Amino acid sequence: QVQLVESGGGLVQPGGSLRLSCAASTINPSNYVMGWYRQAPGKQRELVATIFSTGITNYADSVKGRFTISRDNAKNTSLQMNSLQPEDTAVYYCNARGIFNTYWGQGTQVTVSS
Repeated sequence: QVQLVESGGGLVQPGGSLRLSCAASTINPSNYVMGWYRQAPGKQRELVATIFSTGITNYADSVKGRFTISRDNAKNTSLQMNSLQPEDTAVYYCNARGIFNTYWGQGTQVTVSS
């Protein structure tokens, strides 16, 4: 059973920072394109950032320059989020996309509010 477990969400004030982590079990993240998506209330799930096994990264325009995706080790993928704004409020999901399978985590809530 593949598991992606997110952690690090919470409540933060505008301008603050959070670091999300995704721990993978039973799969080797280096064999997958790892990504972070988010879904705000009433909106569709959207791509935030991806990282390929080569280290190449892609970001949504709305988070460029503020968020950084990285592979911490063989099992963990992180999303460093700086200068958070209320519009970043959403449930954030970890994603692993392979040639044959795609896996999702259960999501972690990020709320940006004063």
